[in-house]
Amino acid sequence: MHPIQTAIERIAASEELQGSPEARDIFIAFRELLTHGHIRAAQKIDGEWKVNIWVKQGILLGFRLGQLVRMGSESCLPFVDKDTFPVRKFSLEERVRVVPGGSSVREGAYVAPSVICMPPMFINVGAYVDEGTLVDSHALIGSCAQIGKRVHVSAAAQIGGVLEPVNAAPVIIEDDALIGGNCGVYEGTLVRERAVLGAGTILTRSTPLYDLVRGEVYVAAAGQSLEVPEGAVVVPGSRAVTKGKGPEWNLSLYTPVIVKYRDRKTDQSVELEQWLR
Repeated sequence: MHPIQTAIERIAASEELQGSPEARDIFIAFRELLTHGHIRAAQKIDGEWKVNIWVKQGILLGFRLGQLVRMGSESCLPFVDKDTFPVRKFSLEERVRVVPGGSSVREGAYVAPSVICMPPMFINVGAYVDEGTLVDSHALIGSCAQIGKRVHVSAAAQIGGVLEPVNAAPVIIEDDALIGGNCGVYEGTLVRERAVLGAGTILTRSTPLYDLVRGEVYVAAAGQSLEVPEGAVVVPGSRAVTKGKGPEWNLSLYTPVIVKYRDRKTDQSVELEQWLR
């Protein structure tokens, strides 16, 4: 148990927080730990991902404690937000490359050294973005999303977060995965190491994933998330509607499809991005 966990749980359970200096001090200390990656909303233990419910409670505590204030300046995109979650400012020593052009990272988001942020993009509070990852233009990393090492989150990809409910797993993208342009990964979906999502792939808890290689259909069990197998190459597909007017109207529904697993040809098609780092 982390030393600050008990304090966060105690304060989060309190109904009266406004104007409490102790609560704000504890939250600021908590936020610093979150920002520097010392604590995180979920972590891998013995091969399985575990949600740290108390970390999510701490993030929600920040919204309860915060007051609306005007931030920024007239010459630098002024905005109004909770004072407990200001925009994060990076120093040269942190070795995070934030290319100019409208990107924003909230305090309470961990962004590791060597991460590249292409404009414009947004990383929300509670997110964890590990070393060597590229967050491309118009991409979103949602609150509490966990992004591994050397991941490419391509242009306009949306990585949902899942802050609430606090016991729900956030979206997790493991090491060396490639998330193609205009992809959407939501509702706690787990994308295993080296998986590739082709452009336009959408994944949610209610989305069945068809594996043409292994002849299986993956669905999210009750209370669990959809899981994309390690090294899977997923592309948008469709399946015929067999009920009602479906056959008569020749209708089909969207579904993601695993068409292959990563091989040397796949690796060669994504290796050029290493030059960007």
